[in-house]
Amino acid sequence: MPPRILFAAHAQRWAQYEAPLRAALADAGIEARLDCDLSDPGSVDYIIFAPAGDVEDFTPFTNARMVQNLWAGVEGVVGNPTLNIPLTRMVDTGLTEGMVEWCTGHVLRHHLGMDQMLAAQDGIWRHFEFIPPLARDRRVTVLGLGALGAAVCASLVGLNFQVRGWSRRPKSLPGVDSFHGDDLHAALEGAEIVILLLPYTPATDGILTTNGLDQLAEGAVVLNPGRGGLIDDDALLAALDRGRVGHATLDVFRTEPLPPEHPYWSHPKVTVTPHIASETRPGTASRVVVENIRRAEAGEPLLHLVDRSAGY
Repeated sequence: MPPRILFAAHAQRWAQYEAPLRAALADAGIEARLDCDLSDPGSVDYIIFAPAGDVEDFTPFTNARMVQNLWAGVEGVVGNPTLNIPLTRMVDTGLTEGMVEWCTGHVLRHHLGMDQMLAAQDGIWRHFEFIPPLARDRRVTVLGLGALGAAVCASLVGLNFQVRGWSRRPKSLPGVDSFHGDDLHAALEGAEIVILLLPYTPATDGILTTNGLDQLAEGAVVLNPGRGGLIDDDALLAALDRGRVGHATLDVFRTEPLPPEHPYWSHPKVTVTPHIASETRPGTASRVVVENIRRAEAGEPLLHLVDRSAGY
């Protein structure tokens, strides 16, 4: 009997993903039953999962062989005690490209001082005292050197920025001065722009706090399109108020949607974007999902298997 694939993400996603998933299955030559019907969990072989869907207890899925997460982050499911089968995370080319574009765009925005220019659109011709350095003289640190961080580093290296990177484990990337483990402060030392692209785990919770912020260059910029819990919010607000940090552009937050009363909304040195840095694209993501199902059916190693002990 063909394997059964359950789409267990939010109902509105089914309309976006059904056609791309069926097309990807057809292209891969896989005959499968694809649906979003939760009434017969014992017949499910593969689960396509996203937080805020209809599945929280995996116990009824007695014959399931894999859970494929639709998002890059797995913090919403990795600790689920009922999940005892392989869990894979999404590494999607479309998501990666979108993240590279968001990060590169905001690095260039702050590097070139575009906010100052836009604030002065009042009909008066001014000679601005601020002249940005060339990219080769601007120090950018990327925290997190996985698929997203590595791609962002490559983009910035291509623009000739001085790029440093930090990860929990040793990494070697072309043109990047790489740090790992206990060398976090060395990676942050003197950075003028820092980008957070780490997974959210107990080990990275609040990883950017007062001590780390104090390592940055005076007036540095913080970009966080990674996970809201990576930043100590009180420490960042204090650093902004005293000028240690010149601006923070934040796309993710500990509580989402960001509450209307949160001080980030009204702070003059904070730009809030509503978790839009990058999205999983149904077309490209569906091919990743189907490739993992093909591998599982063929007894081949799965792509992007989550390490439960590390949390990602």
